[in-house]
Amino acid sequence: MGLSKRRSRHDRFYRRARQQGYRARAVFKLEEIDQKFSLIDKGARVLDLGCAPGSWLQYCSRRAGRKGVLVGVDRHELAEPIARARLVIGDIYDLSADDLLGDVDAFDVVLSDMAPDTTGIRHVDQARSEALFERALDIAEATLAPGGNFVGKLFQGPEFSALIQRCRRQFDAVKIIKPEGSRTRSIEQYVVARGYQPK
Repeated sequence: MGLSKRRSRHDRFYRRARQQGYRARAVFKLEEIDQKFSLIDKGARVLDLGCAPGSWLQYCSRRAGRKGVLVGVDRHELAEPIARARLVIGDIYDLSADDLLGDVDAFDVVLSDMAPDTTGIRHVDQARSEALFERALDIAEATLAPGGNFVGKLFQGPEFSALIQRCRRQFDAVKIIKPEGSRTRSIEQYVVARGYQPK
């Protein structure tokens, strides 16, 4: 790895994550979103889609506290478990709502930091990101309690507007944010949808 690439990867967010015991710098994206929109309360029931390496679950564990319920989903095991979190291993396209809910009636928050395996071909990566976001939204609509919150990562592409409109039909408030922790060159954005209103 070249020196410039190493410096960009080991930036201040990377160093803060190491200092605070988080597994990845991505945690500060969620922290910024949560601070702005107050998404995760004590005792919250949280579903984290694409949870590896686990920094979002770590943050949620601290925010939700001992009475919180945490469920993480990924295709692979985590290197180390997260305290009080149940991990579901599998492909999100194959897992059902019942697989994810387990003994929980519904979630208060559904999070998705999922990103496709990128090809470097912009329109391909956008389409794959949109498909992942749409699947995350399907899961949110199937598992969220009324009034619940959803956060999903999305590369802006041809279906962006339609997906945002779908969120607006189902949630009281929808905002789009690019957290400070996102890399400058990244095309990722986060859709923050609050106040789920099931049809």
